Amino acid sequence: MSGCTDCVLVLSGGMDSTVLLYDLISRGKKTAALSFDYGSRHNHKELPLAASTCRKLGISHKIVSLGFMAELFSSALFHTGPPVPEGPYKSENMSQTIVPFRNPIMMSIAVGYAESIGASEVLLASHSGDHALYPDCRKEFNTAFDEAVRLGTDNKVRLSFPYADLDKKQIADLGRSLDVDFTRTWTCYKGGALHCGRCSACIERSHALRHEEGMDPTSYENPDK
Repeated sequence: MSGCTDCVLVLSGGMDSTVLLYDLISRGKKTAALSFDYGSRHNHKELPLAASTCRKLGISHKIVSLGFMAELFSSALFHTGPPVPEGPYKSENMSQTIVPFRNPIMMSIAVGYAESIGASEVLLASHSGDHALYPDCRKEFNTAFDEAVRLGTDNKVRLSFPYADLDKKQIADLGRSLDVDFTRTWTCYKGGALHCGRCSACIERSHALRHEEGMDPTSYENPDK
């Protein structure tokens, strides 16, 4: 497998990383995907969709178990944490949904995998809306972590954040142009049968997919959605 893969994508099964996967394929990138089962309430909804998308596109896909995170870390995203807050993103909601150091843990594993299979790039689909909310999505952190990765791999692997300057609505619009089926993505933090329509992630999703314009294909529990 060494040398036949250009890049490794951290694929959650959510909107942004799924659009990035389609984007990479459209540009002829030979891509492998890694997903992580880290004990969140919605992993059981995201991961099957990530796997299904990779099968559809003929992409190598592996799921890595990180069960220790829910045991050691505190977050409302975990079954072991407090209830998922509802309403728009605000500082008090944000603090409850942070998973401490989640992205660099996942990226570190993806970097090791990339180096092992001869891929030179690891990609994450974090966007401009993430930066103010989550410290491990901010540009200054990503720049510093990329430098650490380059040093730690003798410049064999680099990190890329191609959507860093885009907002979620722009990513959704790009996904439409790439024929992404957004019903085959998952966002809701609660992980119920349908998207709840009330948590901050659902509110952001509906805005990005232009729900108010009748363009959002998502089924929500919330009758207002």
